[in-house]
Amino acid sequence: MEDQREALRKIITTLAVKNEEIQSFIYSLKQMLLNVEANSVKVQEDLEAEFQSLFAPLEELKESMLMKIKQDRASRTYELQNQLAACTRALESSEELLETANQTLQATDSEDFPQAAKQIKDGVTMAPAFRLSLKAKVSDNMSHLMVDFAQERQMLQALKFLPVPGAPVIDLAESLVADNCVTLAWRMPDEDSKIDHYVLEYRRTNFEGPPRLKEDHPWMVIEGIRQTEYTLTGLKFDMKYMNFRVKACNKAVAGEFSEPVTLETPAFMFRLDASTSHQNLRVDELSVEWDAMGGKVQDIKAREKDGKGRTASPVNSPARGTPSPKRMPSGRGGRDRFTAESYTVLGDTLIDGGEHYWEVRYEPDSKAFGVGVAYRNLGRFEQLGKTAASWCLHVNNWLQVTFTAKHANKAKALDAPVPDCLGVHCDFHQGFLAFYNARTKQLLHTFKAKFTQPLLPAFTVWCGSFQVTTGLQVPSSVRCLQKRGSATSSSNTSLT
Repeated sequence: MEDQREALRKIITTLAVKNEEIQSFIYSLKQMLLNVEANSVKVQEDLEAEFQSLFAPLEELKESMLMKIKQDRASRTYELQNQLAACTRALESSEELLETANQTLQATDSEDFPQAAKQIKDGVTMAPAFRLSLKAKVSDNMSHLMVDFAQERQMLQALKFLPVPGAPVIDLAESLVADNCVTLAWRMPDEDSKIDHYVLEYRRTNFEGPPRLKEDHPWMVIEGIRQTEYTLTGLKFDMKYMNFRVKACNKAVAGEFSEPVTLETPAFMFRLDASTSHQNLRVDELSVEWDAMGGKVQDIKAREKDGKGRTASPVNSPARGTPSPKRMPSGRGGRDRFTAESYTVLGDTLIDGGEHYWEVRYEPDSKAFGVGVAYRNLGRFEQLGKTAASWCLHVNNWLQVTFTAKHANKAKALDAPVPDCLGVHCDFHQGFLAFYNARTKQLLHTFKAKFTQPLLPAFTVWCGSFQVTTGLQVPSSVRCLQKRGSATSSSNTSLT
């Protein structure tokens, strides 16, 4: 009996769920009926408006053409009437002369005849009839104002409802990723003159291949594109790839998206490793500020914020996403922080090959600032540029301003204005480290070296602050300078 009751309860539950589904579907159908009525009214109104937009210019064109015919008729009538009046006057004058000549010829008085004949001769010579052109000044042919709208009628008869645009095809051969910009080109599979604009969507991802249905980052939308090409500028490539898709739109409807494509966006991405920083430096992923308090106060705040006693290292930050395989786990404990007068912090991603570029903007009022690279075993007491394990550009605003390149405790003064934003270009395999004015791309100095260990971005600041920008590609202008051999010029001699 209990089993039967349980079976009946399940049947009741199933029926109740099905009833809810049917009721929901009935509501949906009723809503669709209302939508059909409302949408049909709207498209009818739109159709009336579109036809009215056709009628209006046709009426205007008709009035304009009728006015042209009337003006042409009036002009021709005026010319012909003037010519007719002149001919009538000439004929009347000629008939008078003819009658006078006949009367003179029939006269019997021979004494007056010579004088009368001479007057008639002079009158004929000056007669308007002999000065007239007997050719009409204008034609009565009006065929130049005739029309033939057969082709236009065919076009009007071919009018139909707007078709749904086809899906564009993204042309990878014409697309380009360079200088933190992406130029995407596409084409339509068939010519469609009704396309009004395109919509481009893109998103960042760490996954190669076709886009996945779910990603951490949403699609970003750019609307109103009129051409079949678009360039995204000023991008930050903080992930390995970007997905793209495009759809075409006419005035009424948007078509399907193109097959999405994935483009690689290679760039050097890192954070500052707070576990390596001097205790007087307050580190926040990509920015550093000098903190005269430093020490235990900073450690206590970091532990309170983390809740588990961990350091505020970006390695442990949940916002980092998928870690790079080259990202260095914290190799320094609290006691291994830079200390004494080495106000230094390192990046968290190793450089062991390839080309990399990043920029750093420092507060001009900083008393001292340095940027460069270092081996990961740089001693905790060692300052950038003062050992063989580090290379840097150093700005000193304390007492007097100096701008130098430093390595292995050797310094070279740089004869260039001190920029507020520096670009760093490191080519590990080629063995050079170049520094640029990040705004003008002026080459400031180049180190030539044979790097024997992986490198880390390195920074130092005293009584100041700085901000790092990563996710950048090597600029084309920097590559051009490299190819021209600028690294070997006398003004950029490497320290040895």
